[in-house]
Amino acid sequence: MNGLLEWTHGKSAVEGVSIEQIAAGCGTPLYIYSERGLRRQFAALRNALPREIDIFYSIKSNPHPKVAGVFVQQGAGCEIASGGEYALAIHAGAVPERIVFAGPGKGRDELEYVVAHGIGEIHVESFEELEMLEQIGSALNQRIAVALRVNPSAGSGGGLMMGGAPTAFGFEEESLTRAVERLASCKHLKLCGVHVYTGTQILSADGLLQHWHHAVEVAKKTAALTGGPIATIDLGGGLGIPYFAHETELDLEVLGAGAKRLVEEARLDPRLAKAQFVVEPGRFLSGPAGIYIARVRSVKTCRGTTFVVLDGGMNHHLAASGNLGQVIRRDYPIVNLSQPQSDAESTVVVVGPLCTPIDTLGRKVTLASPRTGDLLGIMQSGAYGLTASPTRFLSHPTPAEVLVNNGKFEVITPRQEFFVNAGRGGCATA
Repeated sequence: MNGLLEWTHGKSAVEGVSIEQIAAGCGTPLYIYSERGLRRQFAALRNALPREIDIFYSIKSNPHPKVAGVFVQQGAGCEIASGGEYALAIHAGAVPERIVFAGPGKGRDELEYVVAHGIGEIHVESFEELEMLEQIGSALNQRIAVALRVNPSAGSGGGLMMGGAPTAFGFEEESLTRAVERLASCKHLKLCGVHVYTGTQILSADGLLQHWHHAVEVAKKTAALTGGPIATIDLGGGLGIPYFAHETELDLEVLGAGAKRLVEEARLDPRLAKAQFVVEPGRFLSGPAGIYIARVRSVKTCRGTTFVVLDGGMNHHLAASGNLGQVIRRDYPIVNLSQPQSDAESTVVVVGPLCTPIDTLGRKVTLASPRTGDLLGIMQSGAYGLTASPTRFLSHPTPAEVLVNNGKFEVITPRQEFFVNAGRGGCATA
């Protein structure tokens, strides 16, 4: 899928590096990320969208500084949701002015830190947060740039809804007037723009554009209430990637053409004439560039069903197990990396090593018939993988993370063992 995997003489590789070689050096399970794949995803989106739309990488999807740093080097800003993500964004090379801070439950300590050290915008999500920021601005004798995050009155289709229903995210659109009035009374806050985010994992370009048009309407309403121009319009993220057999890729050509018309129409309103648009994709940028790899420990048949038991599972990849907010559990694309795709196939259930029936990574997977010792790869795993998973459940080793670039691999997170002496859980770099 997506050109990440290469097959040479029946051996799987990423960017010319043997996957078996990486697994031998680092142990399994592990994550492999392709720098070329990360750059390719960013370039595809950057080339599709008009220049008036800036790209901010959503750190939460994969917060490793080496991954985020690839996007920062390409010109992306960073969208964060915690003080810890602020530190990771800075470590990745982001400048404070190119960081925006969203999230429904920001702490005073986090806000004080980012204000003191510099931040592009803080996206305010409650009246309590407005009060807290005003107090912080007063104490630091600083004017803080903020945007109002608005929970729209209707949501667009997505895997996880964040608008059009009761949620903890942002001000409901019906209370926009009251929010603007309260913000106007805060002497140390400067309203720069709006942030409207409806849902995530959206694969319909038309659906995204519908949402983006609504965000522009919210910006116009806000400008009418303030009597001044809007500097930023954050369209949110939500750009999806295909995980399952029935899904197709987001049509970037349709999205780009629609986005160009959107900007042109918005510019006709003098209050939005100089507004900077922002999108904040996460999984779209990092997801296709990653593979989660685990080794087969046993292949067993029980009452007519064949189970393939791996050395890693939902403790490392909760999303692939269907337990990260999914309503309907479907199988990620899974590949037998140890056997050519032309080998005999079988349909199996793929499970991890944990003592729970929900540790199931594939419920009905057809692939080259697995054998004990084979490596299986779960594709589309560059986003919401290791850091979105309960790694300490049952205290199995935490996997290494590896970044492959130009025929070499770099260990960016070493494997960690819980039960062996220090040094045995290491990982070589090629």
